[in-house]
Amino acid sequence: MRKHYLDNVRWITVIIVVIYHVFYMYNAEGVPGGLGRITDLPVQYYDAFQYLVYPWFMPVLFIVSGISARLYLDSHSDKEFIKSRTLKLLVPSTIGLFFFQFLQGYVNISLSGGIEGFASAGVPKPVVFLIMVVSGSGVLWYMQLLWVYCAVLLLIRKIEKGKLLEAGAGTPLWTMALFILPIWGASQILNVPVVSVYRIGFYFVFFILGYYVFSNDKVIERLKKIAVPLTAFAIVLCVVFTVMYFGENFADKPVNRGFLFAFDAYVGSLAMISGMARFGDRSNTFTKWMSGHSFGLYVFHYLGISSVALFIAKPKLLPAPACYILSLIAGFVFGYGLYAIISRIPFLRWAVLGIKKE
Repeated sequence: MRKHYLDNVRWITVIIVVIYHVFYMYNAEGVPGGLGRITDLPVQYYDAFQYLVYPWFMPVLFIVSGISARLYLDSHSDKEFIKSRTLKLLVPSTIGLFFFQFLQGYVNISLSGGIEGFASAGVPKPVVFLIMVVSGSGVLWYMQLLWVYCAVLLLIRKIEKGKLLEAGAGTPLWTMALFILPIWGASQILNVPVVSVYRIGFYFVFFILGYYVFSNDKVIERLKKIAVPLTAFAIVLCVVFTVMYFGENFADKPVNRGFLFAFDAYVGSLAMISGMARFGDRSNTFTKWMSGHSFGLYVFHYLGISSVALFIAKPKLLPAPACYILSLIAGFVFGYGLYAIISRIPFLRWAVLGIKKE
């Protein structure tokens, strides 16, 4: 049976990511990036939304990815698994950069005035294009890391030969609570300098826990019983984290290496999964459509948001509230619209979306 709650966790989380990126684009309190402040407000208190969701929304996607890997490998060979992941993850996040995502790189660089700077400095156009390609990776970092994790998983499976899966099925709640320790420990290592989203150790633990622990129905049943208090506790943690760190860079050290960040990430992820498993394990026409288009929304939404920032908000063609609203709309229009278009173009659907020819 298909686990509908996983589909629902995925598309709901992607929508949260879209909303987050709108606030991130114009944020004045928190992580540097995007266009920055476009209001005259002394403090943008609504930037708190970033703090409320950032610690846990990507960890929950990696847990879901780990669970999905388990479900796929239960009925497919290792060769089929890595082939499918290479097509869906590695091709779009590497080859796709050269054939489409460089456009995202152009917008990113233009927001900071980089394109004009390259021109005045006489940087050769081929070099500028390569810089645009690298800058265009954007949200695709998740897919790049996930492909690496999938490859490492196959090596681990060959070593442990199913013993860890057996152990994971019997994981009690008190042991789940202790998983915060390896998560916190992993947050201290394998963090790529400058590009803070590449937290290789931190996200790997969530992926592995998804595969070996939370892919087991017995474990999910245990979590479902505490879904309500767990969600309430997660909300409290999110609020505490926001109050403590509002105004600081939540996406880099020392904040993202702290125990509270790891605790918030873990509890928030479990709350999302347990809550959806208990109350959202259902499907209808709407949820099927949202699930089927969530990948396209994730891949293309940021181009819409950043384009509005570059061409409308930066030259101040519209008031700040209108820019926020238009950016949000553009995120969904670009996400769903470009997916509908590119998924129908033979070569591009392979290079940009990992969709092979039928």
